[in-house]
Amino acid sequence: MHKITISIIFILIINSVFAQSVNDAVFFTPSKQINKFHTIGDLEALKKGELIALYQDRVEEIMTILPLLSLTNEAGVRLKDIGIKEDSRHVKILKSNKESTTKNLVTTKKAIEELVPYADTGKIIWTILYYEEVIKKMRIGSNGSF
Repeated sequence: MHKITISIIFILIINSVFAQSVNDAVFFTPSKQINKFHTIGDLEALKKGELIALYQDRVEEIMTILPLLSLTNEAGVRLKDIGIKEDSRHVKILKSNKESTTKNLVTTKKAIEELVPYADTGKIIWTILYYEEVIKKMRIGSNGSF
């Protein structure tokens, strides 16, 4: 019984390490993208706290994807998919960028949580709609299609 438990833990650790190394060469995953766009009516029906959560999600997508938009606008794209060698140097740079973005997002989300509640609800709604338009344009990309 003890050997089985150790074996299962070992397999889980190996899978976790392997999954991380596979994703290190991916620019961003679908989890970094919002899955719904809103109308003014949708947003006016929400409470300020719900609006702020939407606001944060849109900021996260923009901050994650925009800096590398010239390389890809599609989730799940790997370095090699666009002709970049997946050597340790390139993977390390991409991983470092992801870590830096994650740290920046923590700070930005904290600022949003603390400061945006003081904004007028109408301005929060306008900003969410604006961010969603930016995201739509990012997703269309240079080819002009989703």
